[in-house]
Amino acid sequence: MNETPLRARETPTRARALVDLAALRANVRTLKARAPRSQLMAVVKANAYGHGAVQCARAAREAGAEWLGTATPDEALALRAAGDTGRLMCWLWTPGGPWREAVEADVDVAVSGVWALAELTEAVRAAGRPARVQLKIDTGLGRNGCQPDDWPELIAVAREAEEAGLVKVTGIWSHFACADEPGHPSIRAQLEVFRDAVAYAERQGVEPEVRHIANSPATLTIPEAHFDLVRTGIAMYGVSPSPEVGTPQDFGLKPVMTLSASLASVKRVPGGHGVSYGHHYVTPGPTTLALVPLGYADGIPRAGSGTGPVLVGGKWRTVAGRVAMDQFVVDLGGDTAEAGDEAVLFGPGDRGEPTAEDWARATGTIAYEVVTRISNRVPRVYVGETVDGYTG
Repeated sequence: MNETPLRARETPTRARALVDLAALRANVRTLKARAPRSQLMAVVKANAYGHGAVQCARAAREAGAEWLGTATPDEALALRAAGDTGRLMCWLWTPGGPWREAVEADVDVAVSGVWALAELTEAVRAAGRPARVQLKIDTGLGRNGCQPDDWPELIAVAREAEEAGLVKVTGIWSHFACADEPGHPSIRAQLEVFRDAVAYAERQGVEPEVRHIANSPATLTIPEAHFDLVRTGIAMYGVSPSPEVGTPQDFGLKPVMTLSASLASVKRVPGGHGVSYGHHYVTPGPTTLALVPLGYADGIPRAGSGTGPVLVGGKWRTVAGRVAMDQFVVDLGGDTAEAGDEAVLFGPGDRGEPTAEDWARATGTIAYEVVTRISNRVPRVYVGETVDGYTG
């Protein structure tokens, strides 16, 4: 969250990540319509998947998101410092907290084990106010979460802390392993474990405000998993959880980020001219090379060397040679261009430009990583803002 937010009228010259907050609000409304009986948590971890946490959180709230979700405590506390006062959950904790700061900031704290409850209750005594706690059950993902065999102990300790006035158990939750693979047998198995865990907790007197397991793909394709709350991350930014689930257009979603740069150099070179480190690309004949001032320090995957798609002059080009730290080259063939012309790496695709999914295919990764890895060296330019009466 260190980048300086800009508006479209202040567009930087080297490169920019244009973030369409109107598209984000529309995506949130579309996702809410897919789970009409559930609340929606807008997941803004990792600087809102690279889009800007504070700005995207505000836009999601405007579109009706009842909750925000972050991974790390620092992310949650930064949202509070920016003025957010609504329901906010944080789930990735390690020994040492900062538990007290979260309690004082009224953050819902996810707990997966007795050790965490012990540390949390110490912080509660220091803070002088109870904590809001959401208990996580590992239904089969194998990451965080309490194993089913240990669930009775965690529930017993949580109920003891609740009866002592130290905590309020506000939620029971879990996370799917394969919701982005429609029909995978683990989906039904995890739902069964989750229902059993909720039922046991409720028999022991736990009265959660929300029960939730649905991530973006489950929100889009598994209605029986919606329960009281759905957690929408990547889909909120208009990116499909996976090609197998469907395209953004299939669900009425629009990609929110457009990454572009101004060409830094355009020059004619002869055939046989090596390009970038290692000369992994050599021009097949006289041609025009254009220099794009973005590299792996900006989050462009080095794996995009020789494969990454770029729109220049209305045509798709491919990265020629190695992606360097600050720049890469495209071969324009017989076409012409000028320094300052726009190169679009990815966007919604409605102007013929590549999408984040196109970059994911070209680099052997997922679209989540493509958008999230765009570094803070690339200024975010926000359009579609409504804060303080401004619309960009």
